[in-house]
Amino acid sequence: MKIDNGLLQRLTFLIRIIKKEQVHLRYSANKLTKHGFKIEQALTLEQDPELAETLEAFVGRFCRLQDTIGDKLLLAWLKAVQEKPGAFVDNLDKAEKLGLLTSSDQWLVLRHNRNKMIHEYIEDLTQLVDAVQIAFEGIDMMESFAENLIKDLVQRFGLKED
Repeated sequence: MKIDNGLLQRLTFLIRIIKKEQVHLRYSANKLTKHGFKIEQALTLEQDPELAETLEAFVGRFCRLQDTIGDKLLLAWLKAVQEKPGAFVDNLDKAEKLGLLTSSDQWLVLRHNRNKMIHEYIEDLTQLVDAVQIAFEGIDMMESFAENLIKDLVQRFGLKED
């Protein structure tokens, strides 16, 4: 199977970006959870700008990686393997059926959870803590999905992972 040069360049770019985003997200996750992120830490956000900045970095990096994988890499992968992209949920379901994603439902939970991390915590710190915990638990699944897509591209088209 052959793919056009523009799509090949796009896939190579996305792979490089995802690898970098994974490293940055793990750094922020480790820094945020160094002492645990529980309600006690959330209550200090207004007095602890360093913690607030670390949280903001984690949330931004989590959202960016999920977007890059689910909205960009998955679409480019579908085009490369000559599958017609559909609605977002349908694309996730297709990836799950092909064994690339462990659970499209869980991916959607993580996507919905982002809104809680971004907006709703301002009024309810318990929601923030819960959302951050869900995000921590979802990192492995996101990275696994990215790795599965990348491995498939490497096998099919000989793309480089670096």
